[in-house]
Amino acid sequence: MHDSDASLQQYHWLRLSFEPGIGPILANRLLRRFQHPLALYRSAPDLMSTIVPRASARQLTRPPPAEIQARIEAALRWSALPGHTLLTQDQAEFPAILRHTEDAPVVLYARGNLKCLSANAIAIVGTRHPTADGIANAHAFAQHLAARGWCVVSGLANGIDGAAHRGALRAGDAAASTIAVLGTGIDTIYPPTHAGLAAEIVAQGGLLLSEFSLGTAPIAGNFPRRNRLVAGLTRGTLVIEAALKSGSLITARLATDLGREVFALPGSIHSPLSRGPHALIQQGAKLVTCADDLLQEFGGWHQIALDHVEPALQNPLQPSSPIWNAIGYDPITEDVLQQRTKVAVAALHEALLDLELAGHLQRHPDGRVSRMPS
Repeated sequence: MHDSDASLQQYHWLRLSFEPGIGPILANRLLRRFQHPLALYRSAPDLMSTIVPRASARQLTRPPPAEIQARIEAALRWSALPGHTLLTQDQAEFPAILRHTEDAPVVLYARGNLKCLSANAIAIVGTRHPTADGIANAHAFAQHLAARGWCVVSGLANGIDGAAHRGALRAGDAAASTIAVLGTGIDTIYPPTHAGLAAEIVAQGGLLLSEFSLGTAPIAGNFPRRNRLVAGLTRGTLVIEAALKSGSLITARLATDLGREVFALPGSIHSPLSRGPHALIQQGAKLVTCADDLLQEFGGWHQIALDHVEPALQNPLQPSSPIWNAIGYDPITEDVLQQRTKVAVAALHEALLDLELAGHLQRHPDGRVSRMPS
């Protein structure tokens, strides 16, 4: 195919993605009828009006307005830059796992390593405001899974998403990498504080992916659409720390609707961030406690060697003392701890500091303490 032919085809795919009033579901109905946007735009309105309203059918037969023409040209210029790709449904590189979904994107904007799209993938999602446990767990699960050839997919948000991306990158160059699915245009990194992480993902063999046109801002309604791609690109979704009303639970529901697996990591019964995973488990999600639980579910069980685990996350030898025995994995205030142990306040402070410096204890932002996770 000549470059001019490819550009012409991309032009019509882009135009269809920009058509006012025609979202992914209607666009895919049209594509099932006409097979390709080029055939669609050459068809009579009467044929189109059996699928879309007559006004939309007439719209499709007219030349695109100047505003849409400008957006098409901007996207084509963007795609000509090194490492930038426009993926359309007729291309082999377009994710096969997405192609036959009812609301598959018409166009995907990709920046980075397209090989990520052909790897087995798992989504790791959760709250934007995690505990130290949540960050450590997301990082460790992602690192382990990437080291075993699974591409880790998440949404580049603060909290669990960011920890999952970083964990996958930590697995090394020989491992599968990570895909960050954006809720903005691919030229707009949100949150801005993750610009460095996004650059690191591309530099280390990962991929940035978006279905939104260039310049799309972080609008609240875009993130559920982003979540459906996170779920749709993967064989399963793992939820780590999420409130009951959470975008992560939307991702889990979308995964269920697509027939994909849903996994949940349980937590403290006293934590509001455990309510989402616990609710999912009650609804049938698979409870997991380590990365091998997921690998076993997919028939690819491997024992994770300790050299694949960050030293900080390996279990230290646990101390034994009245103070240690009074501390659990649920956060506890120093006042309650002093009442339990009857140890003098000064001695308690000194013992807690020693435990914290030795890596046995974590101190939460509100001042409470708990054991480091096993």
